[in-house]
Amino acid sequence: MKTEIEAKFLNVDFDDVRAKLAAASAVCEQPMRLMRRVIIEPDFIKERGENSLLRLRDEGDKVTLTWKEFRDQSLTGAFERAVTVSDFDETVEILKAAGLNYRSYQESKRETWKLGDVEIVLDEWPWIKPYIEIEGPTEASVKETAERLGFDWNSAVFGSADAIYKIEYPHLKNRGVIDVKEVRFEDPVPEILGQRV
Repeated sequence: MKTEIEAKFLNVDFDDVRAKLAAASAVCEQPMRLMRRVIIEPDFIKERGENSLLRLRDEGDKVTLTWKEFRDQSLTGAFERAVTVSDFDETVEILKAAGLNYRSYQESKRETWKLGDVEIVLDEWPWIKPYIEIEGPTEASVKETAERLGFDWNSAVFGSADAIYKIEYPHLKNRGVIDVKEVRFEDPVPEILGQRV
């Protein structure tokens, strides 16, 4: 299983980040595009109390099916195993036929940049402020890239998008956006999220 080494920085100005990336000679590999995903939590996972899930994601240029485990909220706390599949909607139907109905359908927008062997993504999700994620092969490469782009390491956030929802909606009574059945840009903020800070 692959360890993800990644950090998020919140409430960013995308134009400012793009200017810094261009000045650092980073390459935009994929412009901003709509992504959609379904999150599945099999019953045996909930029963064991594990923080794991199955994610099917249409990334714009490919569709991936990923098993993710979040062992802790740290730079290296996420692990994943992924394969590419040919069709998002048909895979949803296959999973349903196997008794694996999705818990949450989620939309986001993402732009992907590369700086050496480090990937920087500009992420936008419904109902929260824009953020970036820096993922690299080593802790040092992620920290160096964050510093090069002008981010304070002490403000880094680790974990899934749910961690950001919990920060922006501190009165959240559930686990995060994973407990919202439909997460779409055109929808109003659901009551389950509570009040935003």
